[in-house]
Amino acid sequence: MRKLLPSLLFLLLKLSYTFAGSPFVATTWAFTQATINAWEQLNSYDLALDALTVGCRTCQAMQCDFTVGYGGSPDENGESTLDALIFDGNTMNMGAVGGLRGIKDAIGVARKVLENTQHSFLVGSLATAFAKDMGFPEESLTTNYSSNQYETWKESNCQPNFWQDVTPDPTKSCGPYKPKSTCSLRRRHPDPILTNEIPQDIPESVFNTGNHDTIGMIVMNAYGHLVAGTSTNGANHKIPGRVGDSPIPGAGAYADSEVGAAVGTGDGDVMMRFLPSFLAVEQMRQGATPSQAAQTAIDRITRKYPSFFGGIVAVDKNGTVGAACNGMDRFPYTVANRTSNGAVVYYADCKQT
Repeated sequence: MRKLLPSLLFLLLKLSYTFAGSPFVATTWAFTQATINAWEQLNSYDLALDALTVGCRTCQAMQCDFTVGYGGSPDENGESTLDALIFDGNTMNMGAVGGLRGIKDAIGVARKVLENTQHSFLVGSLATAFAKDMGFPEESLTTNYSSNQYETWKESNCQPNFWQDVTPDPTKSCGPYKPKSTCSLRRRHPDPILTNEIPQDIPESVFNTGNHDTIGMIVMNAYGHLVAGTSTNGANHKIPGRVGDSPIPGAGAYADSEVGAAVGTGDGDVMMRFLPSFLAVEQMRQGATPSQAAQTAIDRITRKYPSFFGGIVAVDKNGTVGAACNGMDRFPYTVANRTSNGAVVYYADCKQT
């Protein structure tokens, strides 16, 4: 009888494991191969962090939409730099890199920050030095595609760009730019709450479905361990040194295994000002559905920036997925779970502001 007890205990633990949660992978955009690879990894080893790393690494290698990984979104110097984040919903620990230069595996470096340091965020050339110490090879992130993007942009007088309140006129030239002497004296954006008007002089976003900035991924294993992460090469034609929302916790991604997780994509310079991923998780904590939580996060942004371009994917701890968006007709996101028979692309209809 005693010999049967360990076997019986193992069986009970296995049954408990099987029904402990509803494992899934959810990803921004129609990044199906990244979702499939993450799901297969999750099924093989049931380690959420490994699945997330594999999924984001897939998009980096595939150069998804040329907005993830090397060889895309060159800055004003023609250089591609990378941002990435991993957020662990069990420990509330994170690892992130911003403006990473000369290292292709941004999500891998972010994970090293998570697991091998007591820090949260490393940036720039010193993040490259850290990555090299961790065994990552330094190599060029430039490709023929990114070089052609850069040259075409230069030939069009550096249009579009992200400059404002500078001289010479940034809509007609490539600079170099200097600040206008009257810049600090002008109130550029009137308060729509006081004037009851939408500001008319906010520059049009250069973000769109071809320049959307990020893969955001959420993974939950059968134990209910939630993790969220991002990887991106940032905004095309960005001012050198720019880091977007993707590696910032609560902006690009956020997770709490007791509640849910969320990821964002789009105009990161605007999104980081509102911490939409954190807000969506907190809305779910208060009882909102994932769809309601994502919409609240989008509404918080569009109240100030009506033409904002972006989307939020939110998932609760039960595996229910929702999304919301603005600035496009429909926002695709991809889900894999036990009932999906592979990766399935869903679409959120964007609320028109």
